[in-house]
Amino acid sequence: MHTKEFKNFKLKFILMICLIDAISVILIYFIMPLVQNFPPLSENFAFQREVQTLTHIQQYTVVYIIGVTVHLLSFKILMPRIYHYIDKFYKKEKISYSEIQAVRKDCINIPYKVFFVQVFLIISIGIIFNFIMLASTFAILRFTLMIIAIAAIISIVLLIGTQKILNKVILSTYEITNKYEQHTGFRITNSQNLLFQMVPFIALILIIISLIGYSKAVQQEGFATGSYYKGYLESKNITEDQVNMNDLKEILSSVPLQDSSHYYFIITPNDEEIYVSNPEGHISDFVLSYRDFFFDQSDGFLYESFGIDEQLYTMELTDSNNETWYIGFKYPVIDLNLLLYYFGLIILVLVVYSVLLLIWSHNISANLVRTSNGLKNILNTLNTEAIDKGQILPIVSNDEFSDLAYYYNKIQEMTIKNIEKIHDSQDTLMERERLASLGQLIGGIAHNLKTPIMSISGAAEALTDLTKEYDSSIDDPEVNSQDHHDIAKDMDSWISKIKNYTEYMSDIITAVKGQAVTLSETENVTFDVEELIKRVDILMKHELKNAIIYLNISVKTDEHRLIHGDVNSLVQVINNMISNSIQAYNGKPEQTIDLIVEEKNNKLYISVKDYGCGLPKKVKDKLFKEMITTKGKNGTGLGLYMSYSTIKAHFGGDIVFESEPDKGTTFTIILPL
Repeated sequence: MHTKEFKNFKLKFILMICLIDAISVILIYFIMPLVQNFPPLSENFAFQREVQTLTHIQQYTVVYIIGVTVHLLSFKILMPRIYHYIDKFYKKEKISYSEIQAVRKDCINIPYKVFFVQVFLIISIGIIFNFIMLASTFAILRFTLMIIAIAAIISIVLLIGTQKILNKVILSTYEITNKYEQHTGFRITNSQNLLFQMVPFIALILIIISLIGYSKAVQQEGFATGSYYKGYLESKNITEDQVNMNDLKEILSSVPLQDSSHYYFIITPNDEEIYVSNPEGHISDFVLSYRDFFFDQSDGFLYESFGIDEQLYTMELTDSNNETWYIGFKYPVIDLNLLLYYFGLIILVLVVYSVLLLIWSHNISANLVRTSNGLKNILNTLNTEAIDKGQILPIVSNDEFSDLAYYYNKIQEMTIKNIEKIHDSQDTLMERERLASLGQLIGGIAHNLKTPIMSISGAAEALTDLTKEYDSSIDDPEVNSQDHHDIAKDMDSWISKIKNYTEYMSDIITAVKGQAVTLSETENVTFDVEELIKRVDILMKHELKNAIIYLNISVKTDEHRLIHGDVNSLVQVINNMISNSIQAYNGKPEQTIDLIVEEKNNKLYISVKDYGCGLPKKVKDKLFKEMITTKGKNGTGLGLYMSYSTIKAHFGGDIVFESEPDKGTTFTIILPL
């Protein structure tokens, strides 16, 4: 079941197509009689039904229905992915980024695809109707020229309307994701786009003006020629007795013809016989029908067809039997030289206009390119100090482009100030996080050092007792050499224990010292997995013991596998993850955290896995993208955010995670080896 919004979207498309096609057909209906020079009064419906199967309104209605159908079918074929996306978008279903990419590409490409499809189809349909409606070669030529220009205009208007609707679809994709790419779909430069959209409009205007001018010129030529023959015939003063075939032939043949292509004709009563002086000439049914409908209003001027390529002057006569005869002259009103002149003028004006438009559009494009190159240079500048010193957009004009450069420079100034504030705030947050970490470390130092110190103290007392025992046995005759060896052995045992305790204390001090440095200091060294795990175990022992949580360490790779980077930073990242896992149990004791180290495809995977409450969806969506915390006022959200930055910057690695509600969370550090 489709949503209401989806249905409205499709309805908007259908209404746009219907409206554009309706306006186009209405304009063509009113313009075409002027361009084609239709005979006066020929738009009469009764007359049109007499001379052709369909009236002009019926023909244009058929064209409209076919055009709308073709348009709708074209969009149905080209837009399935967009319709599917719109349906899912309003149903709030999950949409993948690959789907969004495909939709964005379609939204840019489809208007141009529709343009070329529509131009081809409209021209094809127009030419077919052209041959059905018109018989004259010159009428067909004029109509074809007109239909090509109109097809381009209709398609461009449809392209602009389609782009306007589909641009809203593109904008909706950014509500789902802020990802973007450059050069999606057909690339048409600004200058090409201007030519593409403006030239057809100018061509249409030129064609309409030229064809109307041509039509008016041949109308005047036809009227002048007809008036010439009218004057001669009226001067003959033909009587009723002369209204017969032989006398009329003699009278008409005496009239000098203006051109060899002209000829006279005689139509007997009831159109029983039609005589023409030219063996190749004829009088069409259109002429006879036009005479029957409009002779009294036409002043004797008749026409061969809807396109006035041939015209007739006709005189009505009555014979002695009171029956009506028609005589007159038929003559072509085609001026090929004038038509070629107008055609050449159209080409010349279009060429000149296109060159000027190209120069103008290139000037606009140059401003755009200069602006975009300035933005690109600023983007390539990696430090704000260099930007602040001169990487701004030059203002070289006083128009919209200068406004763009000016406001961008203002935004850049604000951005630099904001960056400085962010750095200051970040330093404060980092220092706060560092002090919090140091507080935890100091709390653990006492516990970590207490056991070895107490052991050393006990060993010192034991050595004191052994020293006294040895001193008192020196003069004792009952003490033999074996007793001396036993005392020495006990003393050596306690000394070994003291040595081990001091080494352990040294490890604690080393680990604590590494973590106590400022966060801005790094020390890239080579260390192995064993050293890493030992430091983590030492530093987390106190926190784990207090929470009564057990850390299961599983090393599935060579413990002496070398890692290069800042060992202290890596230890801090892992400790932060273990601390988060402890807190995921919400104070519940006797739980387990797994620390797993393994190697795959020359990469080291360090995973911290708990079985706690899991991460909320809102946290998962924003994790690593911004500082977010689930600890309320007790957390800064800096830990994981900085951990991610640390692994990226210091190790060229990555951090990924998996989390399910009430099943736990696994964070995995991936380090290239």
